[in-house]
Amino acid sequence: MLPFFFRHYDPFVDSYFIYDDGSTDNSLNILRRHPRVDVRSFARRYPDSFALSEQALSNEVWKQSRQQADWVIVTDLDEHLFHPGMPEYLKRCGHDGITMIPALGFQMIGDRFPENGETLWSSHTVGAPWAQMMKLSIFNPDRLAEVHFSLGRHTADPVGETVVPPIDEVLLFHYKYLGFEQTHLRHQQLRAGLGERDLRDGWGHKYCWSTEELAADWRDTAALAFDTRNTWADAAAHFPIRPWWDKYRERAAAG
Repeated sequence: MLPFFFRHYDPFVDSYFIYDDGSTDNSLNILRRHPRVDVRSFARRYPDSFALSEQALSNEVWKQSRQQADWVIVTDLDEHLFHPGMPEYLKRCGHDGITMIPALGFQMIGDRFPENGETLWSSHTVGAPWAQMMKLSIFNPDRLAEVHFSLGRHTADPVGETVVPPIDEVLLFHYKYLGFEQTHLRHQQLRAGLGERDLRDGWGHKYCWSTEELAADWRDTAALAFDTRNTWADAAAHFPIRPWWDKYRERAAAG
């Protein structure tokens, strides 16, 4: 996923801090060749839980960018945050006093894994609205005191100047369901990285699915999926899931 990740984010990201969890493939070589990447080791604060360790990291790591960056993005390599004019949009949000930009989430799905050189938002465009990908990934590090991500960053409870855009314009495309066999293999690999508590408490339970269980979820996702190319312009008006961050708009409207 790294080449697709960089192809997507390079136009508007100045610096990357990527935490490696013991990669055994070619990932480290790719990362070290990128001039804007700082590779760091992912230390598990909770030895028996990847999920809790990732949550702790996500809630703290962005603070190093205070007084250094206009915006930070806390995301995974298979999460592509999309706006057709992202650099200009971020400037506009900064000018308008926006401090955090949540995204409407999609589980993207396709029969094949992408080929080298593809830009995923234009070549893999079919996805299903998905509440778990409605994340707060972009925010101003100087205006929030804490983010308080939940496990998996699926929601957040930020503290500080919590101002969201009046209309949602950013989409989050989650590129995991790309080729059934590839996805099932990746789930098995990711399962090996879970800790004892993750398995006991059901965190990352999808990685333990059988072929039949994954196939059932694949069918359910495909049944709800549509081509997102015509979605962006009216995403907020027609998105079928109410954003959890509406409460911040309601507070602002109440004055």
